[in-house]
Amino acid sequence: MAFPPRFLDELRERISISEIVGRRVRLQKKGREHLGLCPFHTEKTPSFTVSDDKGFYHCFGCGAHGDVISFLTEAERLSFPEAVEQLANIAGLEVPRASAAEREREKRQVGLHACIEAACCFFERQLRLPEGKAALEYLRSRGLDDDRVRRFRIGFAPERRGSLTAALAREGFGVETMVEVGLLKLSERGDGHYEYFRGRITFPITDRRGRVIAFGGRALGDQQPKYLNSPESPIFHKGKVLYGLDAARERVRDTGELVVVEGYMDVIALDRPGLPAAVAPLGTAITEDQIREAWRLAAEPTLCLDGDAAGQRAARRAAERALPLLEPGRSFRFAALPQGEDPDSLVRGRGEAAFREVLAASLPLAELIWRLELAEVRPDTPERRAGLQRRLEEHTRRISDASVRRYYRTDFRARLAAMLGETGGSAGAPSGWRGKTGQQRRGGYAVGAGKPTRRNAVAPAAVLGRRALEGVLAALLNHPQLVGEFGEFVATLELPEELDSLRHEILMISGSGEELDATGIRTQLERTGYGGVVHSLLRSTVYQHAPYARADSDVVVVRQRLEHIAGQLQRKHIEDHVKEHLGRLEDTSPFDELERIANLSAHEQKRRADDEGLY
Repeated sequence: MAFPPRFLDELRERISISEIVGRRVRLQKKGREHLGLCPFHTEKTPSFTVSDDKGFYHCFGCGAHGDVISFLTEAERLSFPEAVEQLANIAGLEVPRASAAEREREKRQVGLHACIEAACCFFERQLRLPEGKAALEYLRSRGLDDDRVRRFRIGFAPERRGSLTAALAREGFGVETMVEVGLLKLSERGDGHYEYFRGRITFPITDRRGRVIAFGGRALGDQQPKYLNSPESPIFHKGKVLYGLDAARERVRDTGELVVVEGYMDVIALDRPGLPAAVAPLGTAITEDQIREAWRLAAEPTLCLDGDAAGQRAARRAAERALPLLEPGRSFRFAALPQGEDPDSLVRGRGEAAFREVLAASLPLAELIWRLELAEVRPDTPERRAGLQRRLEEHTRRISDASVRRYYRTDFRARLAAMLGETGGSAGAPSGWRGKTGQQRRGGYAVGAGKPTRRNAVAPAAVLGRRALEGVLAALLNHPQLVGEFGEFVATLELPEELDSLRHEILMISGSGEELDATGIRTQLERTGYGGVVHSLLRSTVYQHAPYARADSDVVVVRQRLEHIAGQLQRKHIEDHVKEHLGRLEDTSPFDELERIANLSAHEQKRRADDEGLY
């Protein structure tokens, strides 16, 4: 049912979101906002904020975000129309009446849901009858006990033609309804209808509210295709639904984790204590709508794919689809399974710890793109390195969100600088390269150079000392408005491990798009476990070496000092290259060097002429 936008805006303005959320969450007033424990995941320290001024809620732990209507749809599992009607009653507003056509369409949808629910009950009963014995034995051989069979409502579609049709007809459902919902199909010979699922184990596919909307069917014998999904219908759109979504909602609140796997049995196999909640696309590569559905549950799901070439292709397709949709705090991780294993076989054969190891080796999206690009072409010539840079830039440009796009560009440029620094700009391949037939593998994906150190770059600690580096970070903590301005410089600093982790967290928070003052950014860092290192940075010993970094320093002075430090490192880098160049001159004659300079000059003249369009 569609509602006029003006009506929805008025509804949001009249309702206090803290009042609605406060009925389910114990909120405490903190300044102009309210703070409480997130209702969408388990946490001990409050990270869930509600703002009446802005009209939204946000969880810094799991990324849940929305307005008063979305809170009811998520927390109370109401449909959008149900949430609107409930809020309209509270606000004392009259809900705009639907047209006759809309009312008829809604009535029809109710009938379709009832029909497919009746079919689900029929399939469940058949599994326990003699005709379903082989299907039940197969499920038990795959490690499924009766409890999980019941919880996922697994059933069996008998081979007998007409059995489902007769059963549903007795409950008052006509052939037209069964066809519309995808249970019956017209015979190609034109001599009537036949059941779409026959001789198959059935897996009900549900919507967000837990209503059955379609089925997946697995053949028991040699029947092809092995897996079959319901056809599209008015209540089922394959590219918008994830299998196991409803069951995962409750478990994500307990575990805070979500993995996206490939099949029904994988989802069911992971439905056990100690393992993350799982969902699966319906036999195709994950779509943009399914990515958004996954993000409704978790801010950073893990996509679990095969570790072979097909898995890498699937990972690349998923990455390409996710890039334009990225938002601050929302991304994907990628885990590669051992060769020949799927989550179901891995857990049954090697145990839960083996699957946890796979998840622990998962890669962030940016790291996956970097490794896949390095695995494509060996970057051992200037042309190939330029090609690598262009492909990375193309990936970056596809990101819609400006802040995320900026940080991806900074990250890729830092990686390129590190790689070129390691190779010295020579034609040699990066350290660790094994070629296309023997590439190193980390987390199952082929890699070239991982995170190389820059042999020819200047280690900042050698120039500035640790206290000065701590001063840079302290200055950004006290003056977060400068993070965006000096982000690229800070991203390329080589820091000790504990400072490196903090540096990345500061850049991530800055890229979230939310404007935070010094207190706000420290609060977020404390929530994510960086309270200790932040406290160590903001102590007097650091300020003795970097007095400009104090919170009460003028921001103009802080900016000038950071610019000076960046320039100091750049000059040191240039000096080292000059010394290296002069060292080479000692091994050459003056005439050799004069010839080299003449050739270089000619080349430079040609380059400038090209730039001016003279050639």
